[in-house]
Amino acid sequence: MNELTETRALRTNPPLPDPEQLDRQRSQLLDVIQHDKGRQWRTLFTVTGASRSPRRRILMATVAGAALAVTGGIVAQLPHGAPAGGREVLSAKATAAALELAAATVEQKGATEPGPKQWVYAKGTRFVGGKPQTSEQWTRWDGTGSASLPAQPPAGHVKNFDPNKLHVWYGPNQEEKWKKEGYDDRSQRQFYRFLATLPSDPDQMMQRIRQEHAIGDIKGETHAQRDWREIDVLFRSVLIPPKVQAGMFRALAKIPGARVEKGVKDPLGREAIGVTVNFPKRTAAGWQGKQEIFLDPQTYEYRGEISRVAPIGDYRPEGLNPRMQHKVANSNLISEARVASGVVNKPGERP
Repeated sequence: MNELTETRALRTNPPLPDPEQLDRQRSQLLDVIQHDKGRQWRTLFTVTGASRSPRRRILMATVAGAALAVTGGIVAQLPHGAPAGGREVLSAKATAAALELAAATVEQKGATEPGPKQWVYAKGTRFVGGKPQTSEQWTRWDGTGSASLPAQPPAGHVKNFDPNKLHVWYGPNQEEKWKKEGYDDRSQRQFYRFLATLPSDPDQMMQRIRQEHAIGDIKGETHAQRDWREIDVLFRSVLIPPKVQAGMFRALAKIPGARVEKGVKDPLGREAIGVTVNFPKRTAAGWQGKQEIFLDPQTYEYRGEISRVAPIGDYRPEGLNPRMQHKVANSNLISEARVASGVVNKPGERP
């Protein structure tokens, strides 16, 4: 297998961005080569198991650059395999290039809004005390129904309630009431349509989100901290308009200290791309330490996260026995992963 074949093999059936996107990607990626002396380029185009000799690394960078210029800008995604040394953190310029590639990729996706009677499905795993807890959730698009497994009983006592049986709860349409009275609550449909109105420019997009108080203000929070928190919440949405998802990647690149990491695995042990930021001191929202968002290495869809909160210290919630108080006081890790998601026609159905 020659070097050009190896380069093409990094990505099969790649999306074809438009010429403007290609020019932007070429500019950013070639800037990485010129100013970072090719090191970050090689982190983007390393072939798992390939020779690490200087001659081969230089040749790979040269061939990859030629592939961009000659083949119309077909670009490779981040490699799937972990580097020999484990995790590798990309520089700021290489991070921006990688996130621009992710943005250009997701912009090519189609977007069809579900019908009002369709349901959004999400299956996730949260790790509590190191033990996985998996649940499934169905939410009707117009906000009038929900169901989950394990099932959650409604308020009050329910005789012989079986959490392993699917229970579907219906209610009145609250969309107009929520909108009129200014509630933060939104149906899946309302939230999707709000996102669809956002400008594609990442700075303008994040400004609009802050103005709308989508997740609420926290006094003392910086713009960078707020943007990370907003994007972290938005990524959990099952359906995101492609232009907004692309804007989120570009907004991540603008957060000071945000970095792409390769050679990572998500909380379920699946190969992933990591986007991280570190808060050395406690933020106004209570976060402290390394925060991680995991993405699928092929589609760039959300796969999960690890969030770290500031030590609780002497905080002791009332009503907890001493053993549980100790666990709460010393727990500062939130780890969760998305297993599956999609749109279905009825609760209990899976995509």
